[in-house]
Amino acid sequence: MENGRTQFPFPYQPYNIQEQFMRSLYNVLDQGKVGIFESPTGTGKSLSLICGALSWLTDYEDRKRQETAALLQEGEAALSTSATQSSTASSSAEPDWITDFVQKKAERDLVSKLKEEDLKRKKREERLEMIRNNVQLKYAIKRKNCEEDEAYKLLQLSKEEQVKEPADQEDEELILAEYESDDESKSKSRFLGAEDDEDDELVEEHVTKIYYCSRTHSQLAQFVHEVQKSPFSKDISLVTLGSRQNLCINEEVRRLGSIQHINDRCLEMQKNKHDKQHQEEGVKRKRGPAKTVCPYNKASALQQMRNEVLGTVHDIEQLLKLGKEAHSCPYYATRLAVPPAQLVVLPYQMVLHEATRKAAGVQLKGQVVIIDEAHNLSDTLSCIHSTELTGGQLCCAQSQLAQYSDRYKSRLKAKNLMYIKQILFVIEGLVRVLGGKVGQNPQSQTTQAGTDMLTINNFLFKAQIDNINLFKLQRYFEKSMISRKLGGFVETYAGSGVTLHTPSSSNKENRRTEGLNRYLQTLQSNQSSAAVPSADQQEPVEAHRVLSASPMMQVEAFFMALTNSNTDGRVVVHRQGTLSQSSVKFLLLNPAVHFAQVLKECRAVVIAGGTMQPVSDFKQELLFSAGVTEERITEFSCGHVIPPENVLPLVLCCGPSGQELDFTFQNRDSPRMMDETGRILSNICNVVPGGVVCFFPSYEYSRQIISHWEASGALTRLANKKKIFQEPKKANQVEQVLSEFSRCIQRCALDSGGLTGALLFSVVGGKMSEGINFSDDLGRCVVMVGMPYPNIKSPELQEKMSYLDKHLPHSQGRRPGQALIENLCMKAVNQSIGRAIRHRGDYSSIVLCDRRYSRSATLSKLPTWIKDRTSTHTTFGPAFGALRKFFLQKKQKHM
Repeated sequence: MENGRTQFPFPYQPYNIQEQFMRSLYNVLDQGKVGIFESPTGTGKSLSLICGALSWLTDYEDRKRQETAALLQEGEAALSTSATQSSTASSSAEPDWITDFVQKKAERDLVSKLKEEDLKRKKREERLEMIRNNVQLKYAIKRKNCEEDEAYKLLQLSKEEQVKEPADQEDEELILAEYESDDESKSKSRFLGAEDDEDDELVEEHVTKIYYCSRTHSQLAQFVHEVQKSPFSKDISLVTLGSRQNLCINEEVRRLGSIQHINDRCLEMQKNKHDKQHQEEGVKRKRGPAKTVCPYNKASALQQMRNEVLGTVHDIEQLLKLGKEAHSCPYYATRLAVPPAQLVVLPYQMVLHEATRKAAGVQLKGQVVIIDEAHNLSDTLSCIHSTELTGGQLCCAQSQLAQYSDRYKSRLKAKNLMYIKQILFVIEGLVRVLGGKVGQNPQSQTTQAGTDMLTINNFLFKAQIDNINLFKLQRYFEKSMISRKLGGFVETYAGSGVTLHTPSSSNKENRRTEGLNRYLQTLQSNQSSAAVPSADQQEPVEAHRVLSASPMMQVEAFFMALTNSNTDGRVVVHRQGTLSQSSVKFLLLNPAVHFAQVLKECRAVVIAGGTMQPVSDFKQELLFSAGVTEERITEFSCGHVIPPENVLPLVLCCGPSGQELDFTFQNRDSPRMMDETGRILSNICNVVPGGVVCFFPSYEYSRQIISHWEASGALTRLANKKKIFQEPKKANQVEQVLSEFSRCIQRCALDSGGLTGALLFSVVGGKMSEGINFSDDLGRCVVMVGMPYPNIKSPELQEKMSYLDKHLPHSQGRRPGQALIENLCMKAVNQSIGRAIRHRGDYSSIVLCDRRYSRSATLSKLPTWIKDRTSTHTTFGPAFGALRKFFLQKKQKHM
């Protein structure tokens, strides 16, 4: 164990680099380090992570079991020896007797604790074995759940006949509970939304586990499928976590569409369940229509589904199917399965964001976290913890809260009223900073255009809210849940104020909000209707954007952001045109401050990706800044499994006519540069079979150059060689375009005459630059036009650069801010060119069109397996010759 493993279970004979990967990973986990692992796509990174990490977990559990047995044996032997000695020794001195008693008690406590842990482990293992084998019990409970579901539907039909009660009786549950104290201890958290004694029996202590997180649900599903193919599939307890939007099977709730409405409705149904249990216990029920509870949230069904989840490896699609069969909620069942699970698969946010982590029941203390696809980890952390509020959202939240307070002020406790007034005061201050006033239509209020970048403290002073304790307000938001109580009311924003609609549903319980809705609609009569644009004049996109989420939820998130340290963030005040369009945005500058907690709590953290370069800057910004020492960091980078002759990376400094390729912002718009790019692509399409993918640095430049080619005839000449496809504007059209692109290439491969394949125009950082595979004939050549540097004039980027220059050390005479610009550019390039060559037998060429790629500092930021094989050409002829020879050899080899 000290020297690590040499052999790992694997579904086939692993490559040498996979064995090296697994050994290095095993040592990182065993020694409690932070590992940075770079393994190109196509090298079996996922399987290496699975087999290496689960081998360590198996060995760790075995070692722990042996150590416990040895300690038990020692403890029991020590107790028997102590008893013998005490019977022969004299008890003349009281201090000796006391010492002996304390010593024996400590030994007894240790033995008792070890026995208890051993018993729990054995019970856990026995239960898992029973779950995997007890098929009859599973189907018996499934039948019972079906019967209960039928009974529930009959009950719902009877509820439809109930008579509407007066509105003031229905408003009872909208009143905030009495807020006892700012310093009272937090109530005990539960995995289920309802406080159910039955549910407590389901909660277990956390075993040692591995948390695997990635960026998208499709990447998580792909990882789960790899686990299912691995040698550990029958022995591992795996649970996949997702949002309610992904895991809800209640059609009534799913129809709400937006994630915020789904969350609110689900939590409301949990509250109804809690109220129903109180009623059954003899508590007198308030008048009003019966409330709907979720039929899929029953303790027995949840427990059965949790057992199913732990017994077999499921992805999200399989969880949904299982939930429907078992009539049990996958969202809550998976959360119940977290404590005993050995491998938990979940999105980034559930690990990296503390509040989300707590809500999901994720505990990191002493556990292992693997963060995959981590090339943008720093940006992801900044994004998760940054938040923006528009003037429209602020005015809407203020009108909601003010009217709520007016309506219920006689029934709210003093402390509730005090905090509501403070929240209103802060919102008014934020609107004032944007140059507007509350109580007036934000769409008709004009503001003086401009952007201010302020520290948190300066922003608080400017808004005149520096005397408010935001930490107390944050606690109040959390404990009173006022955002959720108001969150479901706002559906549209129109005219001179807020118009509120309840979602249309046959469910009669929606009547309970009608009283409040009618009251809130009186805002229209309270405000002037002057200068209100007509329905035709109003911008529907803006209205949708402003109210895409609950305004009070957004306000709460912004308040929480303002509690960050003054040096770690900035507030951007962006005024443009109208108050409705203006915004205040919190920008997190130091992502390490939030990542530090993950690094501190976890036993080991593994950061993995296909391209992690440049690692030095990544370590400086995220690890060293979070307090991690160099000794705790292990780096691993491997080459590709493909032979060197299967990839041809070229740097072009000049085009066919001798035009220097310099796609700087000043030069790239010139007709000569665009014509030369057309000639380069035309030559490439002449010799490259199958698919060519061309990446442009931005959507704007893509439109500009394609329009120029249409006018000059270059696009027609390209279309005579390969059918042209363009990246779609809508994300839901990507699959269709890729499917047509693929079919076209397949048809051209069968047809010896006519077109030689297809040409796809895409954009760096767009919908096709990440997570899409252009393997085999789909991507025989990837062309990169120019270098995709970010917009240096962006106030947010300038502030980030300034922050890095001030807080991070300079390296080799280079400012950290300048390094950030170069790193953002090359990370985007690496992701785009990594779309090709997806397996050992694949081959492709990579053409980098810009003389700046020839700089040694730029070349060093390419993945090692590409950098070592890259050739730079100052003239076009030799580069074109190398490209033609490369594909001629491949054609002869595959004939």
